[in-house]
Amino acid sequence: MNMEKSLSEMSLEELWQLFPIILKEHNPLYSEWYAQERSALIEIIGLHTIKRINHIGSTAVMGLMAKPTVDILLEIDESCDIEHLKSKLIHNGWLLMSEETKPELKLSFNKGYTPNGFADKVFHLHVRYSGDWDELYFRDYLIEHLNISADYEQLKLKLIERYKHNRDEYTNAKSEFVTKYSKLAKEEYVNRYFT
Repeated sequence: MNMEKSLSEMSLEELWQLFPIILKEHNPLYSEWYAQERSALIEIIGLHTIKRINHIGSTAVMGLMAKPTVDILLEIDESCDIEHLKSKLIHNGWLLMSEETKPELKLSFNKGYTPNGFADKVFHLHVRYSGDWDELYFRDYLIEHLNISADYEQLKLKLIERYKHNRDEYTNAKSEFVTKYSKLAKEEYVNRYFT
């Protein structure tokens, strides 16, 4: 009898083997997938605690090669019942992958990861209290500065050769670039997302 491990039973190394970093040409359907998932989130959670929802990450940047994962930043009101929110999301197919409450709230959920690998559509949901988040600025900077977007793509292509099966190192290796251009974006777009 074939006994498949559930994702929660797998080690980090097993998960990285099952879910390698894959870069693909930009899929114009990413924005449609985001819109559908945004509508579903509003229906699941209700508008009363949602401050803002945004498509972030490389799939939000037209033409940029990306992991085929739609990243969504869900900003909530501080009066939100976090346990109720988590329960609602989990009940609707989201897996809670990580949770931090200090120094600030950061919940990470995903959808589209199966014991057999990636599903056709994959999502990461980042839940935070409303704020002036770097991810929004970095996305805008890449959209509005095509030369920097091209540099970012080249960096990712170089890094995937070394870190295909190590998501943490892949992310860490991009951090200097992301931090640099997030800072420049915040200088250029002063208080664009300040709440």
